[in-house]
Amino acid sequence: MANAEQHCIQLDYNASAFASIMKRCAKMEAVAEGKIVHTHIIKAGLEQDNFIGNNLVTMYAKCDSLKDARQVFDKMSQRNVISWTALMTGYAQRGYSIEVLELFSRMECEGVMPDKFTFATVVKACASLAALDRGKQVHGHCLGAGFELDDVARSALVDMYAKCGYIEDARKVFEKITERNAISWTAMIAGYARIGRFDDAWMLFCQMPKPDTVTWTAMIVGYVQMGNDADALKLFYQMLKEGVKLDHFALSSALGACAGLAALENGRQVHASAVEAGFESSLFVGNALVDMYSKCGIIEDALEVFDKMRVRDVVSWTAMIVGCAQHGRGKVTLQFFEQMLIAGLKPNNITFVGLLYACSHAGLVDEGRHYFNSMSLEYGISPTIEHYTCMLDLLGRAGFLDEAEEFINNMPVKPDATIWGAMLGACRVHGNIDMAQRTAERLVQLQMEDSSTFVLLSNTYAAAGRWDDVAKVRKLMIGRELRKQPGCSWIEVKAKTHVFHAGEISHPQKEEIHVMLEWLAAQMKAVGYVPDTNFVLHDMEEHKKEHHLSYHSEKVAVAFGLISTFSGTTIRVVKNLRVCGDCHTALKFICKIVGREIVVRDANRFHHFKDGQCSCQDYW
Repeated sequence: MANAEQHCIQLDYNASAFASIMKRCAKMEAVAEGKIVHTHIIKAGLEQDNFIGNNLVTMYAKCDSLKDARQVFDKMSQRNVISWTALMTGYAQRGYSIEVLELFSRMECEGVMPDKFTFATVVKACASLAALDRGKQVHGHCLGAGFELDDVARSALVDMYAKCGYIEDARKVFEKITERNAISWTAMIAGYARIGRFDDAWMLFCQMPKPDTVTWTAMIVGYVQMGNDADALKLFYQMLKEGVKLDHFALSSALGACAGLAALENGRQVHASAVEAGFESSLFVGNALVDMYSKCGIIEDALEVFDKMRVRDVVSWTAMIVGCAQHGRGKVTLQFFEQMLIAGLKPNNITFVGLLYACSHAGLVDEGRHYFNSMSLEYGISPTIEHYTCMLDLLGRAGFLDEAEEFINNMPVKPDATIWGAMLGACRVHGNIDMAQRTAERLVQLQMEDSSTFVLLSNTYAAAGRWDDVAKVRKLMIGRELRKQPGCSWIEVKAKTHVFHAGEISHPQKEEIHVMLEWLAAQMKAVGYVPDTNFVLHDMEEHKKEHHLSYHSEKVAVAFGLISTFSGTTIRVVKNLRVCGDCHTALKFICKIVGREIVVRDANRFHHFKDGQCSCQDYW
């Protein structure tokens, strides 16, 4: 398009020819050349020509120059359905859904009759905003305009109802489509997957003539969003096996599944697939890789990926900030934040969650107070319940229980179960039974269905030897039909995940695991380990408490890792709950005895055990 001006001179100011060259500019997103064409159109006196005006709007919109598109649109003396739809489509493609709906309202007021393409664009905007009521109005308008039988509008309606959670309405519209395209199939499949109806999603997936990359990805994303990471990973490998072309969405979703499972070996395989498919430089993939490696316990690899990224956005920096925070690198987390500001990027609310989390787990109370206050004062970000919880956790961990209680009482939002639960946890750590009881009463008043808080209160009483109060709490749990979430740990060996539950071993190699646990117990006691039976929250004899401790799930997983991997290999374990104090002590002994690094990711953070020490420095 370098000779756009010469082409215009040779056109003899022919409207059709101008339209042809504008289409070429739009296709190549050559906005500079398009503006040259626009200049010649003005000179030719054709700017008010409706045909030319529509093409100008379309060209600027496709060149991502919406400001110019809007200026042309506003200056048009006559606007038809093509004019309106061209601008709405431009806004929709750039994610400006609210502007789409505003334009549609203006279009209705001016009496311009929409066509099937207008309806499709407006319905997509409703879907992206989850604006169900507005979407239903548009559907009714669509019916009134006689477009109900149009498959383009129907496909958009399927997508809207599915994204708004009205899956049965989506299915009714889907069944009426005579010629289903990839958009309608994918919208319906993704809708089922999004709400966890995987049997229905899979049935449609199998019926679809040729599932494309987008459809495969929709299934994988659905599994990941519902926490079904294992099935998401299986589907990704099946996608590879069938030779379906990968895109950055499929790869980043698969990496998200690996992160959820802490499946490092699988994560490395997906990383290799990304490199092979040419997506290593993708921003989406890069961000997902940073997240995956940090959640799999290798913050160094996350940093290596981050350093190699050519372009970084706020998600990239936030992923590193949150990753360092979870690994207990408080000072490093704050350094990354300062570097992010120097790079000219504005933090978001998740960035501050990472910052406050880092301060909490590193005991940086003054720094945490500073960042919490700066959110609204310097960056205009209103704290959410997550930020208040982090701040409360920071004060509670540091032992500022009175300040923490005052902080709750002065909150501008009503404290929820998460806030009171964090307060109760702090009371338990510092042994403040009276404050724990006051906090527990607030929690009981909330009529919660979550058992974790009642378990925490029961554990607080048990740690103080108040077994009658333990019995009362457990009776209350039974009355509400609440059950304690069982502790479990898992470890990945040779790309396969092995899960272990507390107190029982049903693994094929259970005999070898038993032998390893007994050997470890003997070796630890020989060098001074004494089981801390205070962490057995049941009223039983002392020797039974010691046996109960020895079969906590994280110890069993570590024992399996030791018998299943080569000497010197790092053992990486994930636990669904907070690691108990006795296991934390035991793992410091074990890592020194076996001469291996042991990395444990629990519900709160990472613990790196090496040479008899833990990275948390016993502040957790």
